[in-house]
Amino acid sequence: MKRILSRVRRAVDDYQMIQEGDRIAVGISGGKDSLTLLCALAELRRFYPNRFSLCAISLHMGFEDVSFDKVKDLCDRLEVPYLVKMTDIKEVIFDVRKEKNPCSLCAKMRRGGLNDAAVEMGCNKVALGHHNEDVLETFFLSLFYEGRLNCFSPITYLSRRDIHVIRPMIYLPEGEIKGFAYRNELPVVKNPCPMDGASKRQDMKDFIAEKMQEDRFFKTKMMHAIQTGLPDWKLGKDESE
Repeated sequence: MKRILSRVRRAVDDYQMIQEGDRIAVGISGGKDSLTLLCALAELRRFYPNRFSLCAISLHMGFEDVSFDKVKDLCDRLEVPYLVKMTDIKEVIFDVRKEKNPCSLCAKMRRGGLNDAAVEMGCNKVALGHHNEDVLETFFLSLFYEGRLNCFSPITYLSRRDIHVIRPMIYLPEGEIKGFAYRNELPVVKNPCPMDGASKRQDMKDFIAEKMQEDRFFKTKMMHAIQTGLPDWKLGKDESE
């Protein structure tokens, strides 16, 4: 936890992600990343100079045999209010529209549902569990498939809903998150999506892993390029969503 907290706090401080009195909704997919973020922010809440409160939100996409009961138990232990919001995302994407490439639409619908729930719970910020590799993968997805230099920012303002999205784990390598989740037996909820592991993002994971075999500083160099070369990275984004 000390290592996790040190990187999370550095990101929070570097980009002034948390202000006094913030009420932050942690988006919980049930994966290791969001659960680690929940634990880290719950611990940070104990001593961070700017006092803030937390809640947690999961979107149930409509897949059968998916339970967030153990996540609720974790939230109870951490004293974090928890909401599971039922949605029809699975039905819309796979049953009605029968999307062949569903990931973009799914992500948009999940973002909208999470942000709506956060506003309903009186939150002014939403925290997402994007880690360091997510930053790099998003950058290369934009470069290779859109032909532009782009990536999400550490902090984004959504003017239509008047909330900020923060990403406190951008300095955390995925390997450290895996280790923390394993050692602490976090209640990971298996992703039932049929596209899991078969997306363009997985291709980027493989690409980065290959480059790391050639140059062990590859990720460090790319992260530096993103931080210094993308104006929105430091300034943040203002999106109407």
